[in-house]
Amino acid sequence: MSDPATRAFWLRHLHRWHWISAGLCLLGMLLFAITGITLNHAGSIEAAAQVTTRTGQLPAALLETLSAAGNVGPLPEQVRSWIAANVGVAIDDRKPEWQKTEVYVSLPRPGGDAWLTIDRATGDIEYELTDRGWISYLNDLHKGRNAGAMWSLFIDAFAVACLVFCITGFILLQFHSARRPATWPIVGLGVVIPIVLILLFVH
Repeated sequence: MSDPATRAFWLRHLHRWHWISAGLCLLGMLLFAITGITLNHAGSIEAAAQVTTRTGQLPAALLETLSAAGNVGPLPEQVRSWIAANVGVAIDDRKPEWQKTEVYVSLPRPGGDAWLTIDRATGDIEYELTDRGWISYLNDLHKGRNAGAMWSLFIDAFAVACLVFCITGFILLQFHSARRPATWPIVGLGVVIPIVLILLFVH
């Protein structure tokens, strides 16, 4: 690109998109880099799981409402509202497992797990929450495990911003490589090293 005006135009816009994407990616890249280390050493980083249980009993009228639901779809809204107010557990409109003797609701979450059951004969409610700690929580965010649709959308947007950051960075390397002879050997090392490791050590 010999025309100075054209070169200046592209450099200006590339630098702009590079720093904008860097700003958007900063926290996410730190999170994913740190959790990449913790996931790689997950066996060495053990946390004692904390288990919390709660109980309750569904009123007879709501037990009839539950029976009238017909073993399909989510829990009736009145039942969910009562459980939220009296057991302290918010249940969305996910579909439970309608079994003969009980209704089982799986409530997975990042960094742990949870479930709730309702005895269909007595209305007894049992809730159990397992919390494996904040490292497990961040690891699950890294994997997008049980984090919901909005977090999944964030990961997609973050990936796009990372692509912009990498692509603009690569083009900027091309612009400045004439004055930096080590540019392409370093880039080549960044490509060759993981390929060699995969070929020799990953089976």
